[in-house]
Amino acid sequence: MRIDKLLANMNYGSRKEVKKLLKKGLITVNGTPIKDAKKHVNTDSDLIAVAGDEVKYIEHIYLMMNKPGDVISATEDVSHRTVLDLLEEDEAAFSPFPVGRLDKDTEGLLLLTNDGQLTHRLLSPNKHVPKTYFAIVKGRVTATDQQMFSQGVTLDDGYVTKPAELTILVSNERSEIELTITEGKYHQVKRMFEAVDKQVVYLKRIKMGSLCLDENLSLGEYRALNIEELEALEMDSPSH
Repeated sequence: MRIDKLLANMNYGSRKEVKKLLKKGLITVNGTPIKDAKKHVNTDSDLIAVAGDEVKYIEHIYLMMNKPGDVISATEDVSHRTVLDLLEEDEAAFSPFPVGRLDKDTEGLLLLTNDGQLTHRLLSPNKHVPKTYFAIVKGRVTATDQQMFSQGVTLDDGYVTKPAELTILVSNERSEIELTITEGKYHQVKRMFEAVDKQVVYLKRIKMGSLCLDENLSLGEYRALNIEELEALEMDSPSH
């Protein structure tokens, strides 16, 4: 990787600013000052330092966010704030993107990363990575609904969903449920309940694969995944 790109990615400034550091002789590779911005370095073996401080290169970033209901799951939008607008500069410098999407008014667990291979595996229809939601539903959710969901329900466009696991937490005119699905059709949870004549009035994703939403994260907050969480995600989406 080019030295200017690497340092820009590591938030040492824009490429233009990195070039100024190079010209001043403040950047060394294996102890030798480097002034050529196009010089390629090996992040596995080369020792890179800026003003004497060693650069610890990180290629990928993995963030868990508790998405609030007033931002969209996109990298940019002309009309709305996106989840990337909630990131600090240090994380934004890695150019992460949301893994999948949550509707604007849906809260909860959202994974952001710049690891394209992991994203592809997690979203691949062949992997059937389960996603669990908590919802408040207008209408009494019953055992009959559970049975229908377990067999798959027909959406408004004729699509029959894959079997889903519906857990009833509270059953009354304002029911509370958890629903686990293994696909991600447009507005799927809301449309599944519409198929049984009920309306979702609040929706929050609480789990994706083995990754559970950290209850200590307030809406709009995020943190890096720990090693155990990342390893579990890798097991959820094996490359072979």
